[in-house]
Amino acid sequence: MAWFTDDFNKFFKDLAKNNHKEWFDANRKRYESSVKKPFEAFVAELIKRVAKLDPAVQIEPKEAIFRINKDIRFSKDKTPYKLSATAIVSPGGRKDHSDPGIYIELGPEHVQLYGGSYAPDKEQLHKIRSKIAADPNGFRKLYQAKAFTAHFNGVEGERNKVLPPEFKEIAKVEPLIANKQFFFHGTLPAKTVTDPKLMEIVMEHYKAMRPMNAFLKTS
Repeated sequence: MAWFTDDFNKFFKDLAKNNHKEWFDANRKRYESSVKKPFEAFVAELIKRVAKLDPAVQIEPKEAIFRINKDIRFSKDKTPYKLSATAIVSPGGRKDHSDPGIYIELGPEHVQLYGGSYAPDKEQLHKIRSKIAADPNGFRKLYQAKAFTAHFNGVEGERNKVLPPEFKEIAKVEPLIANKQFFFHGTLPAKTVTDPKLMEIVMEHYKAMRPMNAFLKTS
């Protein structure tokens, strides 16, 4: 049995055409039944399965799920609502991204599954680079591993043009050490949302990202 009905993606398609508070308020019950409640149930089960592999994950769905409301204070796009359901399952949930986890985005354009370190602070970035410098071949084996390449498009992120002196030589061997971010993602078709095997698909991606996530863990 599928976790979501066809109305999950249909709701977001309709919202894209009517992205304003009046329409959302008029369709709030539909949002609750077709999107919010089943997504909470899905995330709760995902947390339970992830916790079996990573006992440090002890969060509630409300700590993992991002609000549908957008922060439009500094955006040119003033439409108030996101057009997908998103959550991050990690030890710190959505308020603490210091430990890598799995970020999920379900919507009518695609299903996307992310892992890695998206926004490391200065100290975390130095620790990650130090790990790479200590074992560049080990790091390369992780992102070239068969399970990793079968699910993700490689390690992504912005790069520093100027590196600290201690990392400049290693950069000739492993250019990814210049990254300021170390994340990766896999993209699946929108119809995956209603696939009865959605949870298994997400967990396959989680298992494939675990070795790289463990390498990028700094705490």
